[in-house]
Amino acid sequence: MMKKKKIPSASKNIFRLATLNIPGGGQVTVENGLAFVGHMDAPDGTTIIDVKDPSNPKILKQIFLDDGLSHTHKVRVAGNIMITNVEQAQRHLLRRGEKLPDVSSQLASSLGRPPNDSEIAAALGLAENKLTDVRQFLNNGYNDGGFRVWDISDPSNPELLSYVRTHGFGVHRFDMDENYAYISTEMEGYVGNILVIYDLADPKKPVEVSRWHMPGQHTAAGEKPSWKGYKNRLHHALRVGDELWAAVWNAGFQVIDITDISMPKTIASYNYHPPFPEPTHTALPCEQLIDGRRIAVVVDEEHEHTPGQPHAFLWIFDVTDLKNIHPLSTFYVSETESPWSQCEGRFGAHQYREKIDGTLVYVTWFSGGLRVVDIADPFSPKEVAHYIPEAPEGYPSPQSNDVDVDENGVIYLLDRNHGLEILKLENV
Repeated sequence: MMKKKKIPSASKNIFRLATLNIPGGGQVTVENGLAFVGHMDAPDGTTIIDVKDPSNPKILKQIFLDDGLSHTHKVRVAGNIMITNVEQAQRHLLRRGEKLPDVSSQLASSLGRPPNDSEIAAALGLAENKLTDVRQFLNNGYNDGGFRVWDISDPSNPELLSYVRTHGFGVHRFDMDENYAYISTEMEGYVGNILVIYDLADPKKPVEVSRWHMPGQHTAAGEKPSWKGYKNRLHHALRVGDELWAAVWNAGFQVIDITDISMPKTIASYNYHPPFPEPTHTALPCEQLIDGRRIAVVVDEEHEHTPGQPHAFLWIFDVTDLKNIHPLSTFYVSETESPWSQCEGRFGAHQYREKIDGTLVYVTWFSGGLRVVDIADPFSPKEVAHYIPEAPEGYPSPQSNDVDVDENGVIYLLDRNHGLEILKLENV
């Protein structure tokens, strides 16, 4: 058998300071010389890392999970408070598996006999070895979804202050500050994730302040969605002044006014689905005007790419007038620009650093690595640097999942499967 060829990392205007050999993650947040990583899979929960010397990162604390039912792959920090999500592991697979009883019944009717596991798995579009997990979920349910609040005054010994259970599959990505948490979660009576805002004045007892959802989600109140399944839902909302910028998956993005935080209300929306197939992951305006315009950057997530359709990419919008939101340009990475694009694993865009305090946008592109895009000319964004990692040992390609940048310009690039890379720009 021919030995698989090792492909080295590739970079332009970026050099590597260090690599930390840790399990893969969903989010990296860097504050005050500390990096916080939320991991994808149990038993690994959250890792806190001392990066005061970024060339010599040191693990201070690893928080482990008690079982494999959940993952805590997102983490945010404000002051001495850390929040980690709690979400059901394998949620996409298990959501598909909810149809198992109906599919089994339909197959039995058409076949004239009870179907076997191979036939059931094929009808559900699942691997046969996943049916055990599906059946366990259908028998036992899941009641652990929510979020945990921690005191990190001593980052080497976090203290759990509270555990708020929400509903369904639990909490996905979220935002927070020292006063509030802006949580994306399933809630009873709604279809798909909605926004629930919690007051953190007493972090031992977070108090729900308000909710926001799109018309059609509140099925318990008689609303009927105009879409199928969970296509339209909140991915997460980011606070900007008295606004929340919400990415709502196959419904594009919306802007929510929280001048009265007890009564969030939608003040703007823009949806480009269809024709573009990949869902909207993150939307955020720049902190400063660019060429006299208020500019927002929006990124889609490469989810289940269909050959012949465009890969997920980056959008630049003029949002000066929220009643007249319109796209100015896009930034796209060609498959020819990564040696891993034809390997197993996702290729297109996923996420960017959730702070745009200049004209540089740091974007993760799954097997396309990290792309640094200058939007000084919002009509013509230009890549000024990139870094494409090697594939982690045992995986067919890198899957650059999340990125943050500290106050000294040091970049923290997190792989979905394994490893944290610490990088620095040069010549930019």
